[in-house]
Amino acid sequence: MTQPSMRLAGLALIAGAGLAATTAQAQDKGTINLAYVEWSSTVASTNVMRAVLEQAGYEVEMSSLSAAAMWQSVATGDTDALLAGWLPTTHEDYYAQLQDQLVDTGVNLDGTKLGLVVPAYSEVDSIADLNEHADDFDNKLTGIDPGAGIMRLTDKVIEEYDLDLSLQSGSGATMTAALKSAIANDEDIAVTGWTPHWMFARWDLKYLDDPKNVYGGAEQIHTIARQGLKEDMPEAYAILDAFEWTAEDMGEVMLMNQEEDSDPYENAKQWVEDHQDMVQEWLPDA
Repeated sequence: MTQPSMRLAGLALIAGAGLAATTAQAQDKGTINLAYVEWSSTVASTNVMRAVLEQAGYEVEMSSLSAAAMWQSVATGDTDALLAGWLPTTHEDYYAQLQDQLVDTGVNLDGTKLGLVVPAYSEVDSIADLNEHADDFDNKLTGIDPGAGIMRLTDKVIEEYDLDLSLQSGSGATMTAALKSAIANDEDIAVTGWTPHWMFARWDLKYLDDPKNVYGGAEQIHTIARQGLKEDMPEAYAILDAFEWTAEDMGEVMLMNQEEDSDPYENAKQWVEDHQDMVQEWLPDA
Protein backbone atom coordinates (compact mmCIF):
# COMPACT_ATOMS: atom_id res chain seq x y z
CA MET A 1 0.00 0.00 0.00
CA THR A 2 1.40 3.45 -0.93
CA GLN A 3 1.82 6.14 1.73
CA PRO A 4 -1.14 8.28 0.43
CA SER A 5 -3.28 5.14 0.38
CA MET A 6 -2.28 4.37 3.94
CA ARG A 7 -3.19 7.91 4.98
CA LEU A 8 -6.61 7.60 3.28
CA ALA A 9 -7.19 4.24 4.91
CA GLY A 10 -6.30 5.75 8.27
CA LEU A 11 -8.65 8.64 7.74
CA ALA A 12 -11.39 6.21 6.73
CA LEU A 13 -10.83 4.21 9.89
CA ILE A 14 -10.98 7.35 12.00
CA ALA A 15 -14.14 8.54 10.22
CA GLY A 16 -15.70 5.12 10.60
CA ALA A 17 -14.87 5.05 14.29
CA GLY A 18 -16.34 8.54 14.69
CA LEU A 19 -19.54 7.54 12.87
CA ALA A 20 -19.83 4.42 15.01
CA ALA A 21 -19.39 6.50 18.16
CA THR A 22 -21.97 9.03 16.96
CA THR A 23 -24.41 6.23 16.13
CA ALA A 24 -23.83 4.57 19.49
CA GLN A 25 -24.41 7.90 21.22
CA ALA A 26 -27.60 8.45 19.21
CA GLN A 27 -28.81 5.02 20.23
CA ASP A 28 -28.21 5.63 23.94
CA LYS A 29 -30.86 8.16 24.89
CA GLY A 30 -32.34 6.24 27.79
CA THR A 31 -35.25 3.89 28.40
CA ILE A 32 -38.96 4.65 28.02
CA ASN A 33 -41.51 2.36 29.67
CA LEU A 34 -44.94 2.30 27.99
CA ALA A 35 -47.93 0.94 29.90
CA TYR A 36 -50.70 -0.77 27.95
CA VAL A 37 -53.66 -3.14 28.15
CA GLU A 38 -54.04 -6.23 25.98
CA TRP A 39 -56.72 -4.59 23.81
CA SER A 40 -56.17 -4.94 20.07
CA SER A 41 -56.23 -1.16 19.58
CA THR A 42 -53.78 -0.50 22.40
CA VAL A 43 -51.43 -3.33 21.39
CA ALA A 44 -51.29 -1.74 17.92
CA SER A 45 -50.63 1.84 19.04
CA THR A 46 -48.14 0.93 21.78
CA ASN A 47 -46.03 -1.29 19.54
CA VAL A 48 -46.00 1.38 16.83
CA MET A 49 -44.82 3.96 19.36
CA ARG A 50 -42.18 1.50 20.58
CA ALA A 51 -40.86 1.17 17.03
CA VAL A 52 -40.88 4.95 16.52
CA LEU A 53 -39.07 5.66 19.79
CA GLU A 54 -36.50 2.97 18.97
CA GLN A 55 -35.94 4.60 15.60
CA ALA A 56 -35.24 7.82 17.50
CA GLY A 57 -32.61 6.05 19.61
CA TYR A 58 -34.45 5.03 22.79
CA GLU A 59 -34.65 1.70 24.52
CA VAL A 60 -38.33 0.86 25.07
CA GLU A 61 -39.99 -1.42 27.59
CA MET A 62 -43.68 -2.33 27.54
CA SER A 63 -45.69 -3.19 30.66
CA SER A 64 -48.92 -5.14 30.15
CA LEU A 65 -51.39 -4.19 32.90
CA SER A 66 -55.07 -3.95 33.68
CA ALA A 67 -56.73 -0.65 32.76
CA ALA A 68 -56.75 0.62 36.36
CA ALA A 69 -53.13 -0.45 36.95
CA MET A 70 -52.08 1.15 33.64
CA TRP A 71 -53.35 4.57 34.73
CA GLN A 72 -51.97 4.16 38.24
CA SER A 73 -48.51 3.16 37.00
CA VAL A 74 -48.15 6.35 34.96
CA ALA A 75 -49.49 8.48 37.80
CA THR A 76 -46.91 7.04 40.23
CA GLY A 77 -44.08 7.25 37.68
CA ASP A 78 -43.55 3.49 37.57
CA THR A 79 -44.10 3.79 33.81
CA ASP A 80 -43.63 6.80 31.58
CA ALA A 81 -46.73 6.98 29.37
CA LEU A 82 -49.84 5.27 28.04
CA LEU A 83 -51.48 5.66 24.65
CA ALA A 84 -54.94 4.44 25.63
CA GLY A 85 -56.68 7.26 27.47
CA TRP A 86 -60.28 6.98 26.22
CA LEU A 87 -61.84 10.32 27.09
CA PRO A 88 -64.08 11.99 28.03
CA THR A 89 -66.34 9.07 29.00
CA THR A 90 -64.75 5.62 29.12
CA HIS A 91 -61.85 6.47 31.42
CA GLU A 92 -63.37 9.52 33.09
CA ASP A 93 -63.16 7.93 36.56
CA TYR A 94 -59.44 7.16 36.26
CA TYR A 95 -58.67 10.59 34.87
CA ALA A 96 -60.73 12.44 37.49
CA GLN A 97 -58.95 10.59 40.28
CA LEU A 98 -55.40 10.88 38.93
CA GLN A 99 -55.29 13.95 36.68
CA ASP A 100 -53.23 16.01 39.13
CA GLN A 101 -50.45 13.40 38.82
CA LEU A 102 -50.57 13.15 35.02
CA VAL A 103 -49.94 15.17 31.87
CA ASP A 104 -52.48 14.84 29.06
CA THR A 105 -50.39 15.44 25.92
CA GLY A 106 -53.49 15.45 23.72
CA VAL A 107 -55.37 13.32 21.22
CA ASN A 108 -53.64 10.55 19.27
CA LEU A 109 -56.81 9.23 17.59
CA ASP A 110 -60.09 11.04 17.00
CA GLY A 111 -63.59 9.65 16.50
CA THR A 112 -63.91 6.50 18.55
CA LYS A 113 -67.15 4.81 19.54
CA LEU A 114 -68.23 2.17 22.02
CA GLY A 115 -71.38 0.28 22.89
CA LEU A 116 -73.09 -3.07 22.61
CA VAL A 117 -72.39 -4.82 19.32
CA VAL A 118 -74.38 -7.63 17.70
CA PRO A 119 -74.18 -9.49 14.38
CA ALA A 120 -75.91 -7.57 11.59
CA TYR A 121 -78.41 -10.43 11.17
CA SER A 122 -79.76 -9.92 14.70
CA GLU A 123 -83.40 -8.79 14.89
CA VAL A 124 -82.54 -6.50 17.79
CA ASP A 125 -81.58 -2.93 16.90
CA SER A 126 -81.74 -1.17 20.27
CA ILE A 127 -80.55 -1.81 23.81
CA ALA A 128 -84.11 -1.00 24.88
CA ASP A 129 -85.34 -4.13 23.06
CA LEU A 130 -82.90 -6.61 24.58
CA ASN A 131 -85.24 -7.81 27.34
CA GLU A 132 -87.76 -8.97 24.73
CA HIS A 133 -85.07 -11.20 23.24
CA ALA A 134 -83.12 -12.08 26.39
CA ASP A 135 -83.48 -15.84 25.80
CA ASP A 136 -81.97 -15.49 22.31
CA PHE A 137 -78.89 -13.97 23.93
CA ASP A 138 -78.73 -16.65 26.63
CA ASN A 139 -79.50 -13.89 29.15
CA LYS A 140 -75.97 -12.53 29.01
CA LEU A 141 -73.75 -9.82 27.58
CA THR A 142 -70.20 -10.84 26.71
CA GLY A 143 -67.62 -8.41 28.06
CA ILE A 144 -63.86 -7.98 28.39
CA ASP A 145 -61.56 -7.45 31.38
CA PRO A 146 -63.44 -6.22 34.45
CA GLY A 147 -61.30 -3.10 34.93
CA ALA A 148 -62.12 -1.67 31.50
CA GLY A 149 -64.14 1.53 31.31
CA ILE A 150 -66.60 -0.03 28.89
CA MET A 151 -67.44 -2.64 31.52
CA ARG A 152 -68.28 0.09 34.05
CA LEU A 153 -70.50 1.76 31.47
CA THR A 154 -72.16 -1.54 30.58
CA ASP A 155 -73.01 -2.12 34.24
CA LYS A 156 -74.66 1.31 34.11
CA VAL A 157 -76.48 0.30 30.90
CA ILE A 158 -77.90 -2.77 32.64
CA GLU A 159 -79.14 -0.55 35.47
CA GLU A 160 -80.50 2.28 33.30
CA TYR A 161 -82.37 -0.05 30.94
CA ASP A 162 -83.31 -2.53 33.70
CA LEU A 163 -81.93 -5.39 31.61
CA ASP A 164 -82.54 -9.01 32.48
CA LEU A 165 -79.10 -9.93 31.13
CA SER A 166 -75.92 -10.33 33.16
CA LEU A 167 -72.52 -9.04 32.12
CA GLN A 168 -69.79 -11.69 31.79
CA SER A 169 -66.19 -10.52 32.11
CA GLY A 170 -63.26 -12.02 30.26
CA SER A 171 -60.75 -10.44 27.91
CA GLY A 172 -60.65 -8.92 24.46
CA ALA A 173 -59.55 -12.30 23.10
CA THR A 174 -62.31 -14.30 24.78
CA MET A 175 -64.88 -11.75 23.63
CA THR A 176 -63.91 -12.02 19.97
CA ALA A 177 -63.66 -15.82 20.25
CA ALA A 178 -67.24 -15.95 21.55
CA LEU A 179 -68.35 -13.61 18.77
CA LYS A 180 -66.67 -15.78 16.14
CA SER A 181 -68.33 -18.92 17.49
CA ALA A 182 -71.79 -17.34 17.63
CA ILE A 183 -71.56 -16.03 14.07
CA ALA A 184 -70.37 -19.41 12.79
CA ASN A 185 -73.55 -20.92 14.25
CA ASP A 186 -75.88 -18.02 13.28
CA GLU A 187 -76.60 -17.35 16.93
CA ASP A 188 -77.40 -14.09 18.69
CA ILE A 189 -74.71 -12.55 20.84
CA ALA A 190 -74.18 -9.08 22.30
CA VAL A 191 -70.62 -8.01 23.11
CA THR A 192 -68.99 -4.93 24.53
CA GLY A 193 -67.49 -3.38 21.41
CA TRP A 194 -65.57 -0.32 20.33
CA THR A 195 -64.25 1.38 17.24
CA PRO A 196 -61.56 1.14 16.02
CA HIS A 197 -61.46 -2.67 16.22
CA TRP A 198 -60.51 -5.27 13.65
CA MET A 199 -63.72 -7.26 14.25
CA PHE A 200 -65.69 -4.76 12.15
CA ALA A 201 -63.49 -5.59 9.17
CA ARG A 202 -63.81 -9.31 9.80
CA TRP A 203 -67.58 -9.62 10.33
CA ASP A 204 -70.80 -7.78 9.46
CA LEU A 205 -71.73 -6.15 12.76
CA LYS A 206 -73.84 -3.31 14.10
CA TYR A 207 -74.05 -1.21 17.23
CA LEU A 208 -77.29 -1.36 19.17
CA ASP A 209 -78.96 2.03 19.48
CA ASP A 210 -78.47 3.63 22.89
CA PRO A 211 -81.45 6.01 23.24
CA LYS A 212 -80.45 6.98 26.78
CA ASN A 213 -76.91 7.75 25.57
CA VAL A 214 -75.31 5.89 28.47
CA TYR A 215 -72.23 5.08 26.40
CA GLY A 216 -71.89 8.70 25.34
CA GLY A 217 -71.00 9.99 21.91
CA ALA A 218 -67.80 9.84 19.93
CA GLU A 219 -64.64 9.85 22.03
CA GLN A 220 -60.95 10.43 21.52
CA ILE A 221 -57.91 8.42 22.53
CA HIS A 222 -55.35 10.50 24.43
CA THR A 223 -51.66 10.02 25.16
CA ILE A 224 -51.02 10.40 28.89
CA ALA A 225 -47.53 10.93 30.33
CA ARG A 226 -46.10 10.98 33.82
CA GLN A 227 -45.23 14.29 35.39
CA GLY A 228 -41.59 15.17 34.81
CA LEU A 229 -41.15 13.20 31.57
CA LYS A 230 -40.99 16.41 29.52
CA GLU A 231 -38.12 17.67 31.67
CA ASP A 232 -36.35 14.29 31.94
CA MET A 233 -36.62 13.27 28.28
CA PRO A 234 -37.83 16.23 26.22
CA GLU A 235 -37.31 14.55 22.84
CA ALA A 236 -39.21 11.40 23.82
CA TYR A 237 -41.97 13.56 25.26
CA ALA A 238 -42.12 15.54 22.01
CA ILE A 239 -42.56 12.32 20.02
CA LEU A 240 -45.37 11.13 22.28
CA ASP A 241 -46.94 14.59 22.08
CA ALA A 242 -46.79 14.66 18.26
CA PHE A 243 -48.12 11.13 17.74
CA GLU A 244 -51.49 11.20 15.98
CA TRP A 245 -53.01 8.82 13.44
CA THR A 246 -56.39 7.71 12.12
CA ALA A 247 -58.68 4.75 12.74
CA GLU A 248 -57.73 3.52 9.26
CA ASP A 249 -54.03 3.61 10.17
CA MET A 250 -54.68 1.70 13.38
CA GLY A 251 -56.92 -0.74 11.50
CA GLU A 252 -54.05 -1.65 9.17
CA VAL A 253 -51.89 -2.67 12.12
CA MET A 254 -54.72 -4.49 13.92
CA LEU A 255 -55.48 -6.58 10.83
CA MET A 256 -51.79 -7.44 10.46
CA ASN A 257 -51.85 -8.61 14.08
CA GLN A 258 -54.73 -11.00 13.35
CA GLU A 259 -52.70 -12.99 10.86
CA GLU A 260 -51.73 -16.43 12.11
CA ASP A 261 -48.47 -16.54 14.09
CA SER A 262 -47.91 -12.81 13.55
CA ASP A 263 -45.85 -10.75 16.00
CA PRO A 264 -47.37 -7.35 16.92
CA TYR A 265 -43.93 -5.84 17.45
CA GLU A 266 -42.60 -7.04 14.09
CA ASN A 267 -45.81 -5.86 12.42
CA ALA A 268 -45.42 -2.45 14.02
CA LYS A 269 -41.83 -2.16 12.82
CA GLN A 270 -42.94 -3.04 9.29
CA TRP A 271 -45.77 -0.50 9.42
CA VAL A 272 -43.38 2.21 10.67
CA GLU A 273 -40.93 1.36 7.89
CA ASP A 274 -43.72 1.59 5.30
CA HIS A 275 -45.07 4.92 6.62
CA GLN A 276 -41.93 6.99 7.12
CA ASP A 277 -43.56 10.15 5.76
CA MET A 278 -46.02 10.06 8.67
CA VAL A 279 -43.41 8.95 11.18
CA GLN A 280 -41.13 11.86 10.27
CA GLU A 281 -43.93 14.24 11.28
CA TRP A 282 -43.79 12.79 14.80
CA LEU A 283 -40.02 13.02 15.13
CA PRO A 284 -38.42 16.30 16.25
CA ASP A 285 -36.38 18.16 13.66
CA ALA A 286 -32.78 17.01 13.70
